[in-house]
Amino acid sequence: MQTRGVFEIPFQPLEIRMPFTHWTTRLRSSALPAYQLIPDLIAEDLQSGRLAPRDRLPPLRDLALQLGLNYTTVVRGFAEARERGLIVSRPGLGSYVRGSFIGLPLRAGTGAEMTMNMPPELPEHPAMLRAQESATRSIARANVQDLMRYQDFGGTTRDRALAAQWISQWVPEAAPDRLLVAPGIHSALHALTSLLVNAGQSLCVEPLVYPGIKAIATQLGTRLHPLAMDEQGLIPDSFEAACKSTPVGALYLCPNLHNPTTASLPIRRREQLADIALRHSVPIIEDDAYGMLPTAAPPPLIEFAPELTYYITGLSKWFGAGVRTAHVLAPTVATHQRLAGALRATTVMASPFINHVVSDWFEHGNSDEVLAAIREECQWRSEIIRTYLANYEVRVHPCGFHAWLPLQTQTTRHSSASEIASRLRSLGVAAVAGSAFSTDRDPPEGLRLCLGGSLTRDDCSRALLAVREALESFDEDVG
Repeated sequence: MQTRGVFEIPFQPLEIRMPFTHWTTRLRSSALPAYQLIPDLIAEDLQSGRLAPRDRLPPLRDLALQLGLNYTTVVRGFAEARERGLIVSRPGLGSYVRGSFIGLPLRAGTGAEMTMNMPPELPEHPAMLRAQESATRSIARANVQDLMRYQDFGGTTRDRALAAQWISQWVPEAAPDRLLVAPGIHSALHALTSLLVNAGQSLCVEPLVYPGIKAIATQLGTRLHPLAMDEQGLIPDSFEAACKSTPVGALYLCPNLHNPTTASLPIRRREQLADIALRHSVPIIEDDAYGMLPTAAPPPLIEFAPELTYYITGLSKWFGAGVRTAHVLAPTVATHQRLAGALRATTVMASPFINHVVSDWFEHGNSDEVLAAIREECQWRSEIIRTYLANYEVRVHPCGFHAWLPLQTQTTRHSSASEIASRLRSLGVAAVAGSAFSTDRDPPEGLRLCLGGSLTRDDCSRALLAVREALESFDEDVG
C-alpha cells in the first residue's frame, strides 16, 4: 500500500510471551476497582520489561478467565488503557501494546519518560551562561566542514587527551590510549554487554538497576542474574556465590549514588568485589554516571581491578541529559580496540560537533564551573527532601538530585507503590515505582523521586509537599 509517496509496511503485532496470572494478587489486594488498576498493571509491565511494544494481549474473554474477573470489567480496563495511550485495538488483530509512557510536560513542550533521571537545569546561572557562550564561540571558530565528516571512532586525539585529563580527577591512571568517546552511556553499555556476555552466560546486576540495562538485556537476549544488596549497596558474598554457581560473563554495577536507592559502596566492599572478580576472572562494568556529583567518594573499582574493569562516565547526569557524550576507559589497549569495534558496529561514532564543544568546555574550565554549580544545587535539593519527608525513611545523598522512598507495610497494605506513583504523576511529580528498576521479579514497595530537570526551587517545594500530602492521605486511609 502506498500513501503520499511512502511505502507503508503492514503492521503485525508480536505474539504474547507471558501469562498474566501475576496480576491476580494485585487485583485482589488493591482498593482500586479492577478496571482502573488494569492500565497501571500494563504500564508497570512495560517498565519492568515483562511487556514490550507490539506484544499482542490475550483476547478479553481469555484474560477475564485468567484473572477471575467479569468480562465487562476487563473491557472497561482496556478502554482505560487505550485512553492513556498504552494499548491499541484493531479489527482482526485484537489488542496489542503501544509502549507509551506517561510523561511530564517540559518547558520545550516535549514529554519526558518517567524512568529518566535528569539533573537540575540552571539556565540563568552564570556558569551555565558562560558555558553557552563558550559553545557558541567553539562552533564559530571550528571548521564546520571537518565536523561534518566521518572521524576515527572514539574521538580525536585532542578529545581523548582532554577527556583523560578531566577523568584523572577521579581515576588518576586514566590514559588517552585506553579511552573512547562514545555517544552516551547507554550505547557504551549496549556494546559492552554484547562484547562481554556470551551465550549461556549471565550478567550479574543489582536487584534494582537503571532500566536501560534491562532494555539492553532484553534486546540482546542476555540473562540477568540479580545479586543481593542492602542500604550500603551490593553485597559481595552474593557475587561470590553467583560466580561459583553459574557462568558469569560480567558484573554490572552503579557504585556511586546508585539509581534508584542512592546507595554508595563503601571502600571495603569495592575491594571485596574487585578481589572476587579477579579470582574468577569476571570483567566489571563500572557505570559511574553519578560519580562526579559527590565532593568526595571512595576510589572507583577500576583502581582495585584495573585489568578487568571498564569504567564509564559521562555528562548526562551533571551537565545535561542532551549532552550525549560518554567516556569509557578500557582495561588495556587491546580491550580498548575490541570495544571500539563493538561500538563502531552499533553507533558508527559520537557526534564530532558535540565532541568538539565538550572538549572546549574541558579545556576552558566550563566543566569545572558547571559541576560546582550543579553540586551546590543538588545539596539544596537533597536538604529540602529531608526537610519535607522527615517523618519517612527517605534516602538521599547530600549531593544527589534523586531520592529513594521505601514505603512501609502499613502505608501500602491497600495501595501499591505503582498506585501512589500514579497519583503523584497526576500532580506533576516525577515518581517512579520500584518495579521499573527490579531485576528479580520481586520489587520492593518504594518510589524514586527525581527533583531534577526543569523544576525550579519553588517547583521542588510544591512537589515535595504533594508527596507528603499523598503519603499522609494514604496513611489516613489505612488507619
